[in-house]
Amino acid sequence: MTERIKPAYLAALIAFIVTALISRLHPTPYNNFVLLAEALLHGHTWIDWPGQYIDALPYGGRYYVIEAPMPALLLLPFVAIFGQHTNQTILAAVLAAIAVGAAWELGERLGVRRSSIAWICAFLLAGTDLLWCAILGDVWFLAHVSAVCFTMLALVELAGKRRGWLVALFAACAFESRFTMALAVPVYAYVLWQPHRNRSIASFVGVLAGVALLWIAYNYARWGMWSDIGYTAWYHQDQAGMPTGSPFRLEYLRYELWSFFVQMPTQLSEFPGLRPEYSGVALTWTSPALVLAFFARGPRRWVLSLWAAALLVAAPNFLYYVNGYAQFGMRHALDFEPFLVALMLLAARERIAVWARVLIAYSCAAGLWGCWYWLTYVRV
Repeated sequence: MTERIKPAYLAALIAFIVTALISRLHPTPYNNFVLLAEALLHGHTWIDWPGQYIDALPYGGRYYVIEAPMPALLLLPFVAIFGQHTNQTILAAVLAAIAVGAAWELGERLGVRRSSIAWICAFLLAGTDLLWCAILGDVWFLAHVSAVCFTMLALVELAGKRRGWLVALFAACAFESRFTMALAVPVYAYVLWQPHRNRSIASFVGVLAGVALLWIAYNYARWGMWSDIGYTAWYHQDQAGMPTGSPFRLEYLRYELWSFFVQMPTQLSEFPGLRPEYSGVALTWTSPALVLAFFARGPRRWVLSLWAAALLVAAPNFLYYVNGYAQFGMRHALDFEPFLVALMLLAARERIAVWARVLIAYSCAAGLWGCWYWLTYVRV
């Protein structure tokens, strides 16, 4: 029976079952996207603010969700039926499953052995913060899961039929989930570009132009101007921010480097022995299998493009004033990890070394431990 099922679909199903079993699809109290979807259905962009536990920017006497709106758009049909009882966590589980299925399909299209694909798909789900974000389903975490999902779908299309309009659509869904993903768009255009075949680029640009017009209209509806001032205004009133200037500053680089590569959990004398602090745990200790990405050698165009995308998308996260906070691992790494996962697949095209399997197993164990810790001690 399983021979008739496309392996990517089976991988997605397994990922959904794992996520659902661990999370029990428990609804999140931080359902900002449900509130935004309800607002949009009523013809406005401000939300009915229930209280301090919901992060929303006060502006002009109203409260606004500053996160990119894509998850809210996905929730529209369900909020139309179930209202504020819509379970945001279910969407997170579905998107995580699609991301894993897309990673499997990407591996197939890149010519990777299925045994290696299985290892790397396991890493994507449990060895990064993807599973942790999906089981909680909070506004910030759902945004990450959505961005990973649509980025993986964009990479699958680039490795397949290379339809420009579809790559652009997936890219738009990704950066309308996490704004940093917009920095990967020039790389997608580079991969699509072929001399004397400009139809894909034309459709790519056309879709992005339409998205840009919709985005400007959305900003006018919120702020009365074409640009998005949400995150900057939030930074100006946040205790961790400053009253003026940009939330992206070179002075934050040192803190971010420490967060991403040094920060360790606190050692305890009693069970469970370690405590991941709210400010997170560095990738060095949670996801060391990412080092496999450095062993990707070809195809050269793909390797260079994936590294370019990873570095471009990572850059804002290393200059931002906060590292993600209230997290296990480094959730902001999910912005650039889809490109590193693709590089890991390229590195494992022939075989996956024993040391890489050990690091993947460790990363998955660390991720599952993080999920267990949060569900046991933080989200009781």
